[in-house]
Amino acid sequence: MTTAQEPVAIQVRGLTRRFGQLIAVDHVDLDIPRAQIYGFLGPNGSGKSTTIRMLCGLLKPTEGEAEVLGFRVPAQAEEVRRRIGYMTQKFSLYEDLTAMENLEFLADVYALPRADKRERIRQSLEAYFLVEQAAQRAGTMSGGQKQRLALAAATLHKPELLILDEPTSAVDPQSRRDFWDKLFELANGGTTILVSTHYMDEAERCHRLAILDRGQLVAEGTPRQLTHDIDALVLEIETAEPVRARHELTAREGVRSVAQLGTRLHALLEPEFTTAATDVSHWLQQAGIDAKVEQVDANLEDVFVAATRFRNNVPARSPQAGGEHEQAARP
Repeated sequence: MTTAQEPVAIQVRGLTRRFGQLIAVDHVDLDIPRAQIYGFLGPNGSGKSTTIRMLCGLLKPTEGEAEVLGFRVPAQAEEVRRRIGYMTQKFSLYEDLTAMENLEFLADVYALPRADKRERIRQSLEAYFLVEQAAQRAGTMSGGQKQRLALAAATLHKPELLILDEPTSAVDPQSRRDFWDKLFELANGGTTILVSTHYMDEAERCHRLAILDRGQLVAEGTPRQLTHDIDALVLEIETAEPVRARHELTAREGVRSVAQLGTRLHALLEPEFTTAATDVSHWLQQAGIDAKVEQVDANLEDVFVAATRFRNNVPARSPQAGGEHEQAARP
């Protein structure tokens, strides 16, 4: 939860959305501080997009209540929409218009004052390194240039809240890094940013993070808090026989997951194994496998697996995995 000193941009209590028998979002509580980057992490079908649509006032909750920037949604959704910027995973600007023409069109949509319109567009082109592409048609731009143009468009009216739905899925690592530099500039300037992602390295950049799984909030906090408070023990295993070792360990009760990283194995065990490294070494020795085993610090991928795998006896999906829930949640 946020501290008493942190002003809240979004407050959610019991937020729920059903589609027939499907519960897409299940009684979610959130407190999202202002001027921070808040991440939603989860696989497709976890409820991320459905939650975002409710916060924007585009979808009515079945139960619960939400307050965004001091306005109740969906009752005051129009007030909220005037104050937010939205950037989708898929490039949604007009590809047959130039960068300048796209921004001019959106300036009119946002009803920017005529006296400010030209200067605001100039500032956006400069801020997002698009001056040389101002007369270039959007459809001919590279992935990174399109991404910067989409962000320039989403922030042209200087929104209080910026919502980004999987914004970096189609760009190279350097463009992703540059994009995040811009997000931190915006947050430092007072903008609240809500970003959904399935990239673990991006999740680590967020000030706070919520992990959603099958519509439920299963973990929330700063990345450091989440890795420190993980409900599992994490082991690194070095062996010349990783395939055999993995097969041996996955058959053991209390082993949540085993992932191979080259000649190393990364294993999560139930927290009751207070002598986990010794136990695993003994199991492998019994199987005739020589290995070096040590307990290590958790990372966010470990947190994700620990929070979701075998929850209610259903194996977790990876953050990149597809799912039918989110598709069904789109009316």
